[in-house]
Amino acid sequence: MSDEIKKGLLGIVVDETEVSKVMPEINSLTYRGYAAQDLCAKCKFEEVAYLILNGELPNKKQLKAFEKIEKKERKLSKTLLDSIKNFPKKSHPMDVARTAVSIMGLEDKETKDNSPKASMSKAMRIFAKTPTALAAFYRLRKGKKIIKPKKSLSFSENFFYMCFGKVPKSEIVKAFDVSLILYAEHSFNVSTFTARTITSSLSDIHGAITGAIASLKGPLHGGANEAAMEMIEKFSAAEEATSGLMGMLELKEKIMGFGHAIYRTSDPRNVIIKQWAEKLASEVGDEVLYPVSCAIEKVMWNEKALFANADFFHASAYNFMGIPTKLFTPIFVCSRVSGWSAHVIEQRAVSYTHLTLPTSDLV
Repeated sequence: MSDEIKKGLLGIVVDETEVSKVMPEINSLTYRGYAAQDLCAKCKFEEVAYLILNGELPNKKQLKAFEKIEKKERKLSKTLLDSIKNFPKKSHPMDVARTAVSIMGLEDKETKDNSPKASMSKAMRIFAKTPTALAAFYRLRKGKKIIKPKKSLSFSENFFYMCFGKVPKSEIVKAFDVSLILYAEHSFNVSTFTARTITSSLSDIHGAITGAIASLKGPLHGGANEAAMEMIEKFSAAEEATSGLMGMLELKEKIMGFGHAIYRTSDPRNVIIKQWAEKLASEVGDEVLYPVSCAIEKVMWNEKALFANADFFHASAYNFMGIPTKLFTPIFVCSRVSGWSAHVIEQRAVSYTHLTLPTSDLV
């Protein structure tokens, strides 16, 4: 047995999962066996969320039933709404998401029922209500009236409607859908590991998702897209970005949105969202953010051999969609709830299978 002590979990195999698979040797990511790029091209987000949670793509009848449940569960309770109204207006939306999910756990009548059926029902409620909670806080923070969810709208359309009072062009909705698909799942990352660790003690799904959100908030995980946007906005032209970044590298400053713990030559998700960032840049007439982003990407590759990961071009893409920076990572949450929930359900099945001690002996 080796006496070597590993710092962190990089390179450590902790479990297996059927939810998704990251294959760095071929720069590929699959959800339940389907390539992420194919899902982005052929599916809408609700179909992919169903796939992640249920293990197979839905037929028309299954998708209709899934969407009906999601739309039904969007509404928040008076207790949760009142709580959100009392949150400090300067709160980061990620803290709002974390606290909102925790309150959902207090309210949920099935909190103590961890059967597969109840777990799926709770997952759907968290999945449906989280965007509503975040949009409500966003409106309140802006001094505006809360907009209730609208059942006639898709998941993506409804998020825009609740935040901004209108649904954008179909091109932007599609780009947002693609973004949600790309962020929905990514195997054993730190937030997923957090959720599974909490679940391994047979704790409830609300606690697991709350912990995952806290983990995702960090700038070395989900918060990287916000940090990337803050850096990109410092520059007004590609030439300025090139010289500015060289200076940052000389000072050994941390550049967010580059490199990956698993991928070695490129991030397959970046290829997709970069294409959409370019398309949206043209759509909105941008002549600064996208060229600046490309200049930064070029410097990082030439100087450090580091490629842009999924977060980097998401920054400019979200900006072109009209989404404020503080909502970038919370949107990640809205998407990743599907992946976290699938892992929680999978982990709970494993934990029950391997549980041999009576409850009184567990410490």
